[in-house]
Amino acid sequence: MRKLLIAGNWKMNAGPTEAKVLADEMAEMWKSKDFNNEALICPPYVSLPFVVKSFRDSFFKTGAQNVYTEDNGAFTGEISTSMLKELTCDYVIIGHSERREYFQESDEFIASKVVKSLNESIRPILCVGEKLEERKANDQKTVVGTQLKAVLSQVDEKHAEDFVVAYEPVWAIGTGETASPEQAQEMHAFIRSLIAENWSPDAADKVRILYGGSMKPANAEELLSQKDVDGGLIGGASLKAGSFSEIMAIAEQTTK
Repeated sequence: MRKLLIAGNWKMNAGPTEAKVLADEMAEMWKSKDFNNEALICPPYVSLPFVVKSFRDSFFKTGAQNVYTEDNGAFTGEISTSMLKELTCDYVIIGHSERREYFQESDEFIASKVVKSLNESIRPILCVGEKLEERKANDQKTVVGTQLKAVLSQVDEKHAEDFVVAYEPVWAIGTGETASPEQAQEMHAFIRSLIAENWSPDAADKVRILYGGSMKPANAEELLSQKDVDGGLIGGASLKAGSFSEIMAIAEQTTK
Protein backbone atom coordinates (compact mmCIF):
# COMPACT_ATOMS: atom_id res chain seq x y z
CA MET A 1 0.00 0.00 0.00
CA ARG A 2 1.27 3.47 -0.91
CA LYS A 3 2.09 5.70 2.05
CA LEU A 4 0.02 8.89 2.07
CA LEU A 5 1.98 12.12 1.64
CA ILE A 6 0.63 15.09 3.57
CA ALA A 7 2.47 18.09 2.14
CA GLY A 8 2.19 21.72 3.23
CA ASN A 9 2.86 24.48 0.70
CA TRP A 10 3.41 27.72 2.62
CA LYS A 11 3.68 29.74 -0.61
CA MET A 12 4.93 33.31 0.02
CA ASN A 13 4.12 33.19 3.73
CA ALA A 14 6.12 32.64 6.93
CA GLY A 15 9.50 34.36 6.89
CA PRO A 16 12.33 32.89 8.98
CA THR A 17 11.03 33.95 12.41
CA GLU A 18 7.43 32.87 11.83
CA ALA A 19 8.52 29.70 10.02
CA LYS A 20 10.70 28.58 12.93
CA VAL A 21 7.88 29.08 15.44
CA LEU A 22 5.43 27.17 13.24
CA ALA A 23 7.83 24.31 12.48
CA ASP A 24 8.81 24.02 16.15
CA GLU A 25 5.14 23.80 17.07
CA MET A 26 4.48 21.06 14.52
CA ALA A 27 7.50 19.03 15.64
CA GLU A 28 6.49 19.39 19.29
CA MET A 29 2.92 18.23 18.57
CA TRP A 30 4.20 14.94 17.15
CA LYS A 31 7.24 14.52 19.40
CA SER A 32 5.93 11.42 21.14
CA LYS A 33 3.61 10.14 18.40
CA ASP A 34 4.20 7.78 15.54
CA PHE A 35 3.37 8.76 11.98
CA ASN A 36 3.28 5.88 9.52
CA ASN A 37 2.76 8.04 6.44
CA GLU A 38 4.85 11.02 5.28
CA ALA A 39 4.63 14.66 6.40
CA LEU A 40 6.29 17.39 4.37
CA ILE A 41 6.57 21.17 4.62
CA CYS A 42 7.62 23.41 1.71
CA PRO A 43 8.43 26.89 3.08
CA PRO A 44 9.79 29.90 1.16
CA TYR A 45 13.50 29.63 0.25
CA VAL A 46 14.63 32.09 2.95
CA SER A 47 12.90 30.03 5.63
CA LEU A 48 14.17 26.61 4.54
CA PRO A 49 17.29 26.50 6.77
CA PHE A 50 15.22 27.34 9.84
CA VAL A 51 12.55 24.73 9.11
CA VAL A 52 15.22 22.10 8.39
CA LYS A 53 16.76 22.83 11.79
CA SER A 54 13.40 22.63 13.57
CA PHE A 55 12.67 19.24 11.96
CA ARG A 56 16.15 17.78 12.47
CA ASP A 57 15.08 15.31 15.17
CA SER A 58 11.61 14.59 13.79
CA PHE A 59 10.06 12.59 10.95
CA PHE A 60 8.95 15.78 9.15
CA LYS A 61 10.56 16.29 5.76
CA THR A 62 11.29 19.55 3.98
CA GLY A 63 10.90 20.60 0.37
CA ALA A 64 11.17 23.67 -1.84
CA GLN A 65 8.48 25.45 -3.84
CA ASN A 66 10.47 25.68 -7.07
CA VAL A 67 13.86 24.93 -8.62
CA TYR A 68 15.85 25.83 -11.74
CA THR A 69 17.23 23.57 -14.47
CA GLU A 70 20.91 24.61 -14.30
CA ASP A 71 23.57 23.73 -11.71
CA ASN A 72 24.92 27.26 -11.29
CA GLY A 73 25.69 30.44 -13.21
CA ALA A 74 24.27 33.83 -14.09
CA PHE A 75 20.63 33.13 -13.25
CA THR A 76 19.77 35.86 -10.76
CA GLY A 77 17.11 34.85 -8.27
CA GLU A 78 17.11 31.15 -9.14
CA ILE A 79 17.90 28.18 -6.90
CA SER A 80 19.64 24.97 -8.02
CA THR A 81 19.11 21.35 -7.07
CA SER A 82 22.58 21.24 -5.46
CA MET A 83 21.59 24.11 -3.15
CA LEU A 84 18.45 22.23 -2.13
CA LYS A 85 20.41 19.03 -1.56
CA GLU A 86 22.85 20.89 0.68
CA LEU A 87 19.86 21.92 2.78
CA THR A 88 18.75 18.23 2.84
CA CYS A 89 15.51 18.94 0.93
CA ASP A 90 13.68 15.75 0.00
CA TYR A 91 11.05 17.20 -2.35
CA VAL A 92 10.36 20.14 -4.64
CA ILE A 93 7.05 21.44 -5.97
CA ILE A 94 7.17 21.93 -9.75
CA GLY A 95 4.64 23.46 -12.12
CA HIS A 96 2.27 24.87 -9.51
CA SER A 97 -0.67 26.62 -11.18
CA GLU A 98 0.56 29.93 -9.78
CA ARG A 99 3.93 29.42 -11.52
CA ARG A 100 2.15 28.55 -14.75
CA GLU A 101 -0.23 31.52 -14.50
CA TYR A 102 1.90 34.34 -13.08
CA PHE A 103 5.31 33.36 -14.46
CA GLN A 104 4.23 31.77 -17.75
CA GLU A 105 6.04 28.49 -17.12
CA SER A 106 5.48 26.18 -20.09
CA ASP A 107 4.88 22.42 -20.04
CA GLU A 108 8.30 21.92 -21.65
CA PHE A 109 10.12 24.05 -19.06
CA ILE A 110 8.29 22.28 -16.24
CA ALA A 111 9.24 18.89 -17.72
CA SER A 112 12.92 19.91 -17.77
CA LYS A 113 12.71 20.82 -14.07
CA VAL A 114 11.17 17.45 -13.25
CA VAL A 115 13.92 15.62 -15.16
CA LYS A 116 16.64 17.66 -13.43
CA SER A 117 15.18 17.02 -9.98
CA LEU A 118 14.83 13.27 -10.49
CA ASN A 119 18.37 13.03 -11.85
CA GLU A 120 19.60 14.79 -8.71
CA SER A 121 17.58 12.53 -6.36
CA ILE A 122 15.08 15.18 -5.29
CA ARG A 123 11.48 14.02 -5.55
CA PRO A 124 9.35 16.33 -7.70
CA ILE A 125 5.72 17.05 -6.92
CA LEU A 126 4.36 17.83 -10.38
CA CYS A 127 1.23 19.99 -10.24
CA VAL A 128 -1.45 19.62 -12.91
CA GLY A 129 -4.97 20.98 -13.07
CA GLU A 130 -7.62 22.89 -14.97
CA LYS A 131 -9.10 26.38 -14.63
CA LEU A 132 -12.79 27.03 -13.99
CA GLU A 133 -13.61 27.83 -17.62
CA GLU A 134 -11.87 24.62 -18.71
CA ARG A 135 -13.88 22.60 -16.20
CA LYS A 136 -17.12 24.25 -17.37
CA ALA A 137 -16.24 23.36 -20.97
CA ASN A 138 -15.60 19.76 -19.84
CA ASP A 139 -12.00 20.09 -21.01
CA GLN A 140 -10.38 19.08 -17.70
CA LYS A 141 -9.06 15.75 -18.97
CA THR A 142 -7.62 17.30 -22.11
CA VAL A 143 -5.85 20.01 -20.10
CA VAL A 144 -4.49 17.68 -17.44
CA GLY A 145 -3.56 15.08 -20.03
CA THR A 146 -1.50 17.60 -22.01
CA GLN A 147 0.29 18.84 -18.88
CA LEU A 148 1.06 15.33 -17.66
CA LYS A 149 2.11 13.76 -20.96
CA ALA A 150 4.64 16.55 -21.55
CA VAL A 151 6.47 15.23 -18.48
CA LEU A 152 5.85 11.49 -18.82
CA SER A 153 7.42 11.53 -22.28
CA GLN A 154 10.66 12.88 -20.78
CA VAL A 155 10.89 10.65 -17.69
CA ASP A 156 11.75 6.96 -17.39
CA GLU A 157 9.27 4.84 -15.45
CA LYS A 158 12.11 3.60 -13.22
CA HIS A 159 11.51 6.87 -11.32
CA ALA A 160 7.87 5.97 -10.53
CA GLU A 161 8.35 5.59 -6.76
CA ASP A 162 9.98 9.03 -6.55
CA PHE A 163 7.54 10.77 -8.88
CA VAL A 164 4.57 12.53 -7.26
CA VAL A 165 1.66 14.20 -9.05
CA ALA A 166 -0.59 16.77 -7.40
CA TYR A 167 -3.98 17.32 -9.01
CA GLU A 168 -4.99 20.88 -8.26
CA PRO A 169 -8.27 22.06 -9.74
CA VAL A 170 -7.28 25.71 -10.13
CA TRP A 171 -10.85 26.82 -9.46
CA ALA A 172 -10.60 25.31 -5.97
CA ILE A 173 -7.31 26.89 -4.85
CA GLY A 174 -7.73 29.50 -2.16
CA THR A 175 -11.40 29.93 -3.03
CA GLY A 176 -12.88 27.73 -0.33
CA GLU A 177 -14.35 25.62 -3.12
CA THR A 178 -13.36 21.98 -3.22
CA ALA A 179 -13.81 19.29 -5.81
CA SER A 180 -16.27 16.71 -4.51
CA PRO A 181 -14.71 13.39 -3.46
CA GLU A 182 -16.24 11.89 -6.60
CA GLN A 183 -14.72 14.59 -8.84
CA ALA A 184 -11.33 14.16 -7.16
CA GLN A 185 -11.42 10.38 -7.52
CA GLU A 186 -12.46 10.61 -11.17
CA MET A 187 -9.52 12.86 -12.03
CA HIS A 188 -7.03 10.91 -9.93
CA ALA A 189 -8.12 7.68 -11.61
CA PHE A 190 -7.74 9.38 -14.99
CA ILE A 191 -4.22 10.53 -14.09
CA ARG A 192 -3.25 7.02 -12.96
CA SER A 193 -4.67 5.49 -16.15
CA LEU A 194 -2.69 7.98 -18.23
CA ILE A 195 0.51 7.05 -16.39
CA ALA A 196 -0.29 3.36 -16.99
CA GLU A 197 -0.75 4.02 -20.72
CA ASN A 198 2.48 5.99 -21.05
CA TRP A 199 4.57 3.89 -18.65
CA SER A 200 3.03 0.68 -17.32
CA PRO A 201 0.27 -0.36 -14.87
CA ASP A 202 2.93 -1.41 -12.35
CA ALA A 203 4.65 1.99 -12.53
CA ALA A 204 1.32 3.80 -12.30
CA ASP A 205 0.52 1.96 -9.09
CA LYS A 206 3.76 3.23 -7.53
CA VAL A 207 3.11 6.92 -8.30
CA ARG A 208 1.46 8.91 -5.54
CA ILE A 209 -1.26 11.32 -6.64
CA LEU A 210 -2.11 14.10 -4.19
CA TYR A 211 -5.21 16.26 -4.10
CA GLY A 212 -4.32 19.96 -4.09
CA GLY A 213 -7.50 22.01 -3.98
CA SER A 214 -8.34 23.45 -0.55
CA MET A 215 -7.96 20.31 1.54
CA LYS A 216 -8.70 21.05 5.19
CA PRO A 217 -9.71 19.09 8.31
CA ALA A 218 -13.41 19.31 7.40
CA ASN A 219 -13.03 17.50 4.06
CA ALA A 220 -9.77 15.55 4.48
CA GLU A 221 -11.35 12.26 5.53
CA GLU A 222 -13.71 12.12 2.53
CA LEU A 223 -10.92 12.98 0.11
CA LEU A 224 -8.23 10.74 1.61
CA SER A 225 -10.64 7.80 1.64
CA GLN A 226 -10.83 7.77 -2.16
CA LYS A 227 -9.02 4.89 -3.82
CA ASP A 228 -6.63 6.98 -5.93
CA VAL A 229 -6.05 9.89 -3.55
CA ASP A 230 -2.64 9.34 -1.96
CA GLY A 231 -2.41 12.49 0.14
CA GLY A 232 -2.79 16.23 -0.09
CA LEU A 233 -0.88 19.32 -1.19
CA ILE A 234 -2.21 21.72 1.40
CA GLY A 235 -2.06 25.51 1.29
CA GLY A 236 -3.89 27.62 3.86
CA ALA A 237 -4.52 24.78 6.34
CA SER A 238 -0.76 24.11 6.53
CA LEU A 239 -0.08 27.58 7.96
CA LYS A 240 -1.60 26.58 11.28
CA ALA A 241 0.04 23.77 13.21
CA GLY A 242 -3.30 22.63 14.63
CA SER A 243 -5.13 22.23 11.32
CA PHE A 244 -2.16 20.59 9.56
CA SER A 245 -1.74 18.21 12.49
CA GLU A 246 -5.44 17.36 12.30
CA ILE A 247 -5.11 16.42 8.62
CA MET A 248 -2.10 14.28 9.49
CA ALA A 249 -4.12 12.51 12.16
CA ILE A 250 -6.93 11.89 9.67
CA ALA A 251 -4.40 10.40 7.25
CA GLU A 252 -3.20 8.02 9.96
CA GLN A 253 -6.75 6.96 10.76
CA THR A 254 -7.54 6.46 7.08
CA THR A 255 -4.64 4.08 6.56
CA LYS A 256 -5.12 1.92 9.66
